[in-house]
Amino acid sequence: MNISATNMIDPKDITHNIDVSCRQARQAPERTIGIHKGRSDGPTLLCIASIHGNEPSGTIALHRVFKTIKTLNPSTSGTLVGLIGNRRAYAAGKRFIEQDLNRLWSCDRVRMLRNGIQNQSHPEPHTQAPEDKEQIELLVAMHDVFDNASGPIYCLDMHTTSAKGAPFAVVGDTLSNRAFARHLHVPIILGLEERLGGTLPEYTYQLGHVTVGFEAGQHDDPGSIDVHEAAIWVAMMSIGILNPDEVPASDTYHQTLRNASAGLPSVLEIKSRHALGEHHTFKMKPGFKNLHPVKKGDLLATENAKSIVASRSGWLLMPLYQGQGHDGFFLTKSIRPFWLILSSWLRRLNADAIAHWLPGVRRHPQNNATLIVDPTVARWYTTEVFHLLGFRQRTPSGDKIIVSRREHDTPRPHKRT
Repeated sequence: MNISATNMIDPKDITHNIDVSCRQARQAPERTIGIHKGRSDGPTLLCIASIHGNEPSGTIALHRVFKTIKTLNPSTSGTLVGLIGNRRAYAAGKRFIEQDLNRLWSCDRVRMLRNGIQNQSHPEPHTQAPEDKEQIELLVAMHDVFDNASGPIYCLDMHTTSAKGAPFAVVGDTLSNRAFARHLHVPIILGLEERLGGTLPEYTYQLGHVTVGFEAGQHDDPGSIDVHEAAIWVAMMSIGILNPDEVPASDTYHQTLRNASAGLPSVLEIKSRHALGEHHTFKMKPGFKNLHPVKKGDLLATENAKSIVASRSGWLLMPLYQGQGHDGFFLTKSIRPFWLILSSWLRRLNADAIAHWLPGVRRHPQNNATLIVDPTVARWYTTEVFHLLGFRQRTPSGDKIIVSRREHDTPRPHKRT
């Protein structure tokens, strides 16, 4: 059915008291923000917001979207689900209570928690740490979505940062993730999985679901809500849940995303991370924003009375301007389109299947998606060649390096809009 623009609710006219009332009362909101099931089977888009409790933008944007969908009543195919990641931290207005919930998704930990859920052998709720409770509840909610999905599953992990600046998408480097992220019209960041472990997208990648981490802007900037809302609508249209003809503001949502990141590189790669220890006096120099151009030697911050300068020229990402956090900043470089096209060709040709023919490289005896590399022999291509083939996860092992690629590194068709 076609609905005219005059029938559509202006998102800016929608008021949501959940954020204010929840924080004033210090009560955790419900885990499920909303579920919209289409009139026919199709893909599932799972949006997870506020896994960091001081990032309310995604949650508010999801409330807007569900309210507008209810008004429009379009003929959707598939399902949209919105979940809050860390309810207790959200109510407290803090990034986390005791542990960063977006660093707890290692395979071993999740396996332990899921076994405990299935065997009902996990600790009693009153003995669990706050983020343990959150993760168990979120696991149950997520797998309920996965188990009931009627088609392919796409995950949108929604964030904001403490710094101002353009939105961007963080993806695990698979062709399917890249294809999904390209529809969002914002810079794509590759290589985070080489720098951080235990993130929620890492877990959903391993399950084979297409996943994008979407950073919409600064925590308290109202514009971040508009960007998150636009990303949700564009994501639904791009994977075929919604027909763009039934979304009166479809062009506006696309343009919102394009305008927010105009003039920036389309794809960048993380080259370094400034990690913070448990006890530090890190202070970022004021005035930096996401994707801020910097030159080698520029003063970026001070830590324990020492100056921290840029180790290379490039683009600054996620400078830390808040109390909680383990990452001071990241440095990225732009990637020429040629290398992305080449890597797509190589992966479609399954060139990774002969990567073990390279000198100093052998296939892992128990995992076809993993290689064992002797860096003294393979020093000239340890990074660049493996990145082209999709091997981005690196783990030291004695005098060798273990590199792995996603087993699900295959493209899925997207409905283009």
